[in-house]
Amino acid sequence: MCYVIVTSRTLLWTLLTIATFLAMVAAVITPSWLIGPPRIPGLRSRFQTDMNKGETYSPTLGIYNRCTKLHKVDQLFTDSCAPFVTSFGMPSNEFPNFWKAALVFFAFGIALIVLTVFTSVLGCCIRSIVKKSIFTISGTIQAIAGLLFILGLVLYPAGWGSTRVQLVCGENSHPFLLGDCRLGWAFYLAIGSTIMTCICSVLSIQAEISTSSDKVQDEILEGKNLICLL
Repeated sequence: MCYVIVTSRTLLWTLLTIATFLAMVAAVITPSWLIGPPRIPGLRSRFQTDMNKGETYSPTLGIYNRCTKLHKVDQLFTDSCAPFVTSFGMPSNEFPNFWKAALVFFAFGIALIVLTVFTSVLGCCIRSIVKKSIFTISGTIQAIAGLLFILGLVLYPAGWGSTRVQLVCGENSHPFLLGDCRLGWAFYLAIGSTIMTCICSVLSIQAEISTSSDKVQDEILEGKNLICLL
C-alpha cells in the first residue's frame, strides 16, 4: 500500500532543495560575477560629447557572458549583454581554461541538484530505491554537488589573470587578485547556493528520521494513507 508522508522536515528539505537549484542557476547565467571600475560609454571614451559627459557605467563579467555599453542608438547608449564564449576551444586568454573547468563543474553540480529535486518530491511517497533510502541517496548526491560547486568557486578566481579579465579589471588583475574590479552579487549568490547545498545534504538525514518516527507509524497503524505531521 502506498503512503504519502509529509513532515515539516521533509517539506523544508524539499523547498530548500528547489530554492538552491534556482539560486545556483541564476548565479551561473548572470554576468555580475565581476564588476569593473566606472567608465564612459562608447568605444572611444576620449571622444565623449557634452551629452554623455559625466555619465559612467560599470561593465560586468560572468563565467561565459558579459555586459557593457557599446552601441549608441537615438542619442542613448544601450546595454550590450551577451555570451563571449563561442566554443570550448577558445584560447585561454579569451576564455580562461580555469573558467572552462569551473563551468563544467557548475553544470554537473546543477544537473545533480535537478535530480535531487525530483527525488525530494518523490520522497513523499517513495522512501527507498534498490533497498536504499531515497533520502540517503539524495543527501549523498547533494554532497557531491556541493563539492563540485566548491571546485568551481575555487577555479573561477584562478582565471583572473587572463586578457579577458584585464580588459575589464585593468592590468593589475592576476590569478586570485581582482585588480580594479570588485566581486558582484552573482558570485556571492553562488557561494550562498553552495552553502545551502551542503545544508540540504545534512537536512536529508533529518527528513529520513522524520518519516520513520513513532508518530508516523501510529498514523499508518490507524489506516491513514495521507500523513501530514508538523
